[in-house]
Amino acid sequence: MSRRARLLLLAAAGLVVAGFFAAACLRLPAFGAAVHPYGERAVAAALGQRTANTVSSVNFDQRAFDTLGEESILYASVLSAVLLLRLARDERKHEPRPAPVLPSTRLFGAVLLPVTLLTGGYVVAHGQLSPGGGFQGGVVLASGLHLAYVAADYRALGRVRPLAVLDVADALAAGAFSVLGLVGLVAGAAFLQNTLPLGTFNTLASGGLVPVVNAVVGVEVASGVIVLLAQFLDQAVEVVER
Repeated sequence: MSRRARLLLLAAAGLVVAGFFAAACLRLPAFGAAVHPYGERAVAAALGQRTANTVSSVNFDQRAFDTLGEESILYASVLSAVLLLRLARDERKHEPRPAPVLPSTRLFGAVLLPVTLLTGGYVVAHGQLSPGGGFQGGVVLASGLHLAYVAADYRALGRVRPLAVLDVADALAAGAFSVLGLVGLVAGAAFLQNTLPLGTFNTLASGGLVPVVNAVVGVEVASGVIVLLAQFLDQAVEVVER
């Protein structure tokens, strides 16, 4: 296909998308309107499933199948980075040289590391009750672990970062999301439908399937981000002429 033909095809597709987008915008409620049909239905469904955090109810219950796709994209990205950045046959890996760290930086990192990990765990565990959840808490957990790199050096990070275990945890958590979807099918309902006992509203055990899926996502995001950053941090490449 010639360049001109590709541009014409792109322009035609753009016009179609623009037309549908304009038609959708014209049917939106007026700015500042008091009618919010989607929000009202989402809140009602969250309360009906005893999930205090409506956002988590939407992500892990009402449109859990969409969230499964988002998690799969993250897993595929991490897997692709690992494959692309792995050592080639003619590459060698050397131990990094330690660099001096200011005492204030070392103290700052040492104090904040356990606090950040605790905060990340709290955000994941309370995702169905308060703002946050598996995605946000997973990123906090991964970021907190890398304070060991800031406070000490790369070797210290390597000692507190079991990559082999995290690789397995990432894969198992990504697969567990799909397996949890089978709970609904076993119960005679739809895939990923919330069929577990709903528990008492506004408690850690409330929400049925929501806290379970939320925890699985937290493990997958935390493990995936740590593994992804490990691949990039290992790429301090020095080319030697032969």
